[in-house]
Amino acid sequence: MAISDLRDKLDSKQISAVELTKSYLDKIHKFDTNINSYITVCDEIALKQAKNAQKRIDNKNAAFLTGIPLSVKDNICTDKIKTTCASKILSDFVPFYNATVIERLLNEDAIILGKTNMDEFAMGSTNETSYFGKVKNPINTDYVPGGSSGGAAASVAADFCAAALGSDTGGSVRQPAAYCGVTGFKPSYGILSRFGLIAYASSFDTIGFLTKSAKDIAYLMNATAGKDSKDATTISVDNDYTKFLDMSIKGLRIGIPKEFFDDELSENAKKAILSVAEFYKSCGAKLVDISFKSFAFAKEAYKILTSAEASSNLSRYDGMKYGHASGEGETYKAQICSARSDGFGNEVRKRILFGGFVLSAENYDNYYKKALSVRQAIKNEYNEIFTKCDVLLSPTTATSAYKFRNENSEFISNNIADKYTMTANLAGLPSISSPCGYDNNNMPFGMCLTGKNFDDARVIAIADIFEKHYNQTTGL
Repeated sequence: MAISDLRDKLDSKQISAVELTKSYLDKIHKFDTNINSYITVCDEIALKQAKNAQKRIDNKNAAFLTGIPLSVKDNICTDKIKTTCASKILSDFVPFYNATVIERLLNEDAIILGKTNMDEFAMGSTNETSYFGKVKNPINTDYVPGGSSGGAAASVAADFCAAALGSDTGGSVRQPAAYCGVTGFKPSYGILSRFGLIAYASSFDTIGFLTKSAKDIAYLMNATAGKDSKDATTISVDNDYTKFLDMSIKGLRIGIPKEFFDDELSENAKKAILSVAEFYKSCGAKLVDISFKSFAFAKEAYKILTSAEASSNLSRYDGMKYGHASGEGETYKAQICSARSDGFGNEVRKRILFGGFVLSAENYDNYYKKALSVRQAIKNEYNEIFTKCDVLLSPTTATSAYKFRNENSEFISNNIADKYTMTANLAGLPSISSPCGYDNNNMPFGMCLTGKNFDDARVIAIADIFEKHYNQTTGL
């Protein structure tokens, strides 16, 4: 059920917060051994939180998220709950504080069921780089769930929680949402605090949500968004993300970027996205053909900039001040090399090495500086595009989820998995993925809406309009 449905059942006493929490915990323990969506399950903590939530419900002062069981991606810090980033180097790390978004959810007496599996340090697109084993797609366990928030998406799709917190660096919420047939939202950069989010690439990372509906995301944003004194990049721009729900879209200009409909986009996905465009047109929206010239350079710029930032952010993990110590090495340098070689997986080591390469004195101008120029060009082009349209409609991914593959073919797939989503991160824009169809193997596609900076509430509402139509026509 969506959060709004659970809210009605909790408030009408059809079910208690404790009963609801137990039902999710029972499902996790019974079925998640086959999916592997959770790294840590917090039975005792969750049930204690549920009892406190029920007291608030009984006193008739429940907030929208009071008593709602959620999962949290394992790179978001949770007080007294292990937070590993799915890496050996942090496999025993237990924070002594909550991330700001967690603190704000707990202020509403939401319930934390546990921490979900992910690609190590959020680096990957299939959720196969986790130290704790790969996550399987609940729709068909022969298929990948996407990444890096694959565990979060799987936990929602398998009904192991009411909604999930993830993180999105280049599509890490929206891409697994598309593969698992759920809704995934990346807010504008600066709306949600990153305090307590363990960094991959700081100027790209945002916390996001995976849910059963866009409407649920609006309420989650209401609870968590806003300025935070612990994060200087946060701003206050809105206080009600539900205000545009049920809006009319007559006259709304929806841009269709032709570069996103390239040869790598499958015919089934293209057909599904264009059918979404026709639905919006039938509601009175205007379709506008858009050209996005900078899109051709986005992938390379993204790789260079995120790897550079990762190289810097992960340099603190030396096995002495931070992270797992291997216990080998007779010198300081040898100990660091041993700890990092043993603690980091192949994908993380590869990105650290590449990041160090592009930041080196001899390569800085040719790679990093040019990538910054491309990023600015993408921001400028988005600003120009949004003078011609109000929102962009595009595929979330080139294909539906694919079967687990060998290492070489997986690399090729990772190379294009986030190509349609990463420009929103390069520009810091709000972007949402919603289910919009299925392929011949009954695996879902996602459509993506990307809006102007800080126009998050409108983007959520436009997605909600289509989701209601889609659920009615498919019987979901």
